[in-house]
Parts: sequence; structure tokens; C-alpha cells
Amino acid sequence: MTMMRRAGIILLSLLLVIAVSACGYKKSMQHSDSDYGSRKPGDPKMQGLKAYGSTNTDAGQHDNAFFEYSSMLSNKIGSLNGVANGIVMLTDKNAYVAILLDWSAAGTKAKGGTDEQNNTGSNGGVFNADSGSPYSNPYTIVTPYNSFFTVMDHQNLSNELKQTIAKRIREESPMIQEVHISANMEFNNYFVRFASEAWAGRSLTPLVDTFNKVVQYEFDGAAERPAPITEPGHYSPQDWQLRKFNRR
Repeated sequence: MTMMRRAGIILLSLLLVIAVSACGYKKSMQHSDSDYGSRKPGDPKMQGLKAYGSTNTDAGQHDNAFFEYSSMLSNKIGSLNGVANGIVMLTDKNAYVAILLDWSAAGTKAKGGTDEQNNTGSNGGVFNADSGSPYSNPYTIVTPYNSFFTVMDHQNLSNELKQTIAKRIREESPMIQEVHISANMEFNNYFVRFASEAWAGRSLTPLVDTFNKVVQYEFDGAAERPAPITEPGHYSPQDWQLRKFNRR
């Protein structure tokens, strides 16, 4: 065997090893919860039926008779790469999931950048970089300042991320009709208030109407907007700072 031919065989072998390794890495990433952005045909995360969002045309799908906080499911969703916090509420019909993002995984947002939070204030020793206030709002889990990240419109979340979350919910609660997921700021702040009532051992029954109003506005296009929780004032952004975070 000539030296040139031997060198060619060695080079071909190396290229095959690299190709196989790259293919294996790609498949590993597609199966992992570190990449929600590949969006390729046949992606393993998207196999099977769509597990999230509306699956029927029932006009009363968000008229829930009761709701309850699920600690187990909240921890399960909060442990996913890319998710900083998860709060899961179960009803007689659906599962509703409020998430915050930490950008520890690729592709959690379908489009756009990280433009809803301004975390520069911590460098200057303030909380609100626009007003210079050092105070945070102790009654919310997320604000436009020094917080984990939100996405105003749930349709701008990665479909792969939503599918991954919904599948995990359905693994534990197979009787759930629909799974609805949002990273909206106000939605998260409402959900942490609901969860706080459950953590304190108080009944959520008095809050059913408020809960339905929140989920109907977020997922069903209801005209009535729930009262904002991220209120303008001493701790929070002013009115002009909040406008871009409210869709209507």
C-alpha cells in the first residue's frame, strides 16, 4: 500500500469519526432540555400529538369549577433547563403553567431578544435603573427590573419548550384536557399570589372567579383585563414603563 493511499484511508477514517460524533451530539442535543431551538422536521421533542394549547372548540374551556396548586408538578417544570421557576395549577379541566426563563437553554423564545427586563441597576446599586429607586416590590415574583425573564405573548415561547412542558404535565396528570403555558409578567405575578394562598394553607375557592378571569384573558382573548399586580408606585415601574408589557 502506498504512503498516499494509507494517508487517504486514515483521513477518511478521521472524517467518519468526526461525522458520527457530530451526528451523535446533534441527536443528544435534540433529545435534551438544553436546546428548544432546532425546529427541524422530525425533531424528537415534537413527535406525537401536540400536547399544549387549545385542543377543542369548547367555548367554556376556561370556565374552571376549581383550581389547586401542584407542588410536585411545579418542581418538575422548574427543574427544566431554561426555566428559572414554574408554578402549575390544576383544574377540573386543564393545567395552567406560569414560567420564568433564565436563558440557561437555547431557543426558549421563538423570536426576539431579552428586551422585557432591565437588570443593569444591580451594577449601580439600585433596583429600578430608570427611576433610580433602590426598592423592589416584595409582593411580586417578577418585574421589569433585576428579575428573571418574561415573554409577554405566550405564542412567542418556543413550541419545543411548550411541548416539553406539556408532556411532563401529562405524564403525571393524563386526564388533563389541555395544558396552557405562559411566561407573561402579570400572569406570573398572579400565579405566585395564588400559590402563596395555597402555601399558607388557605382555600383557593374564593379566588376561582379571579383565576378564571386571569386565564381567560391570557389564553382565550377575553376583553376584561384583570387588575394589574405590577402596580405603578413606590416599588414598581411607573405607568409609562408598564405600557409595553401589557398587550391591550
